[in-house]
Amino acid sequence: MASDQAFVDFVLDQIENVGEVTAKKMFGEYGLYANGKLFGLICDNKLFIKPTEAGRAYIGKVVEAPPYEGAKPSFLIEERIEDKDWLSELVKVSVDALPEPKKK
Repeated sequence: MASDQAFVDFVLDQIENVGEVTAKKMFGEYGLYANGKLFGLICDNKLFIKPTEAGRAYIGKVVEAPPYEGAKPSFLIEERIEDKDWLSELVKVSVDALPEPKKK
């Protein structure tokens, strides 16, 4: 099932103070980018954040699941998705921990 644009817009609206956050459509789902770094996915109207040690420490009790069949597990964010401050900080610490994108 493809994700709804309304859910994607909701997630983007929840993330603040991280820089430029965008969503790119990919095969009916969405990749989430902050300042050019891929930090998460939206699949089947669920938010997945790339796993990092900083993100794991911030979340505490982590729920991991693959965003699609055959994918590596990511952090599944459900319970606190409406907590704008918490989600924004999670994205910030995760993006800071991810490597810079490779130059093309």
